[in-house]
Amino acid sequence: MLYYLFQYLEQFNFPGARMFGYVSFRSLMAIIFALLISAIFGEYFIKLLKKRQITETQRDASIDPFNVKKVGVPTIGGIIIIIAILIPCLLLGKLHNIYMILMLITTLWLGTLGFLDDYIKVFRKDKEGLHGKFKIIGQVGLGLIVGLTLYLSPDVVIRENIEIQQDGRVVDVVHKNMNEKSTKTTIPFFKNNNLDYADFVGFMGKHAQACGWVVFVLITIFVVTAVSNGANLNDGMDGMAAGNSAIIGVTLGILAYVSSHIEYAQYLNIMYIPGSEELVIFICAFIGALIGFLWYNAFPAQVFMGDTGSLTIGGIIAVFAIIIHKELLIPILCGIFLIENLSVILQVRYYKSGKKKGIKRRIFKRTPIHDHFRTTMAQLDPNCTYLITRPNSVFHESKITVRFWIVTIVLAAITIITLKIR
Repeated sequence: MLYYLFQYLEQFNFPGARMFGYVSFRSLMAIIFALLISAIFGEYFIKLLKKRQITETQRDASIDPFNVKKVGVPTIGGIIIIIAILIPCLLLGKLHNIYMILMLITTLWLGTLGFLDDYIKVFRKDKEGLHGKFKIIGQVGLGLIVGLTLYLSPDVVIRENIEIQQDGRVVDVVHKNMNEKSTKTTIPFFKNNNLDYADFVGFMGKHAQACGWVVFVLITIFVVTAVSNGANLNDGMDGMAAGNSAIIGVTLGILAYVSSHIEYAQYLNIMYIPGSEELVIFICAFIGALIGFLWYNAFPAQVFMGDTGSLTIGGIIAVFAIIIHKELLIPILCGIFLIENLSVILQVRYYKSGKKKGIKRRIFKRTPIHDHFRTTMAQLDPNCTYLITRPNSVFHESKITVRFWIVTIVLAAITIITLKIR
């Protein structure tokens, strides 16, 4: 809204109005606004949650060897994150931009889905929350909306990079003059690193490109579901999910900025995505909101984000990566989320396979994997065998959280390096 106001005032040479035309200025303003909103509004919202007794009631205190009590801590704090994202974007973003619209829809869609889950847990005292199938339906529905919008919207285009070679050497990289619809994405570590989903259905002949969009939509659904669930599982310790997601957000912001700048895209030999500069505004609001939330969520937590927050931030990361054609970088960038997901899947499969044979067995002491590192040997079931029991000593959750942040920083650095290492 402020963007349109100052764009209008620019006609009258209003002092400072031109500043709102710069992505860098609006991005910095977005991160500051979001941080302040999250920090200031968060304090009042936490007091309101305590007053209404909207607090954690299902947390298992026996899991923590340091006997940290978390029952009674306000929950549904993800609302703080959502509001701190939406307000700066509405004030500073181009609201007619298709990418901004998709990110706002993603935030509201998964925020609502997560809130329903938290509502059932807190107010109906059902620790299972929203039934799993409804979560999946909601995530698949969002994947369909995003995938089909990117397919149908005429504003969603790219300019593919073209290498100019001389004597077998690349002497320059330029971009096509015409915008085009494309199902191409980036493959990390490969020199000619664009993969076209239409190639998977090349046998369809002249219909391959249309069928390529079907593959793209299916990939979108899978990525949205996997990453949002991964972020949800990662939200098990104070500051864990918020910190990891902020680091991931910074990396996505860098990728979005270079993809939206034709000269940087040309220099880095990556596809240029017109209009994606508005994503930088959004991701800066996202980062600011998470940092402000960490003020209250860092150990010892004064508020939990709940599924309202974790499902939302996971979905935002997934959709953002898909829009900038970097979804194949997610296994690297979101490696922590991937490991959390895999630890639960492997634990359940291994346990069920043993149960069929009458054997009680597990791979890890507990899952998701972060709980493995704070579970003592005394807490293990003596009638169950465990493949991995090391380390024998346990760590405080604040140490585990910081170490997971460090791993995410390393993975983020590797992700950025893929722009040059091919």
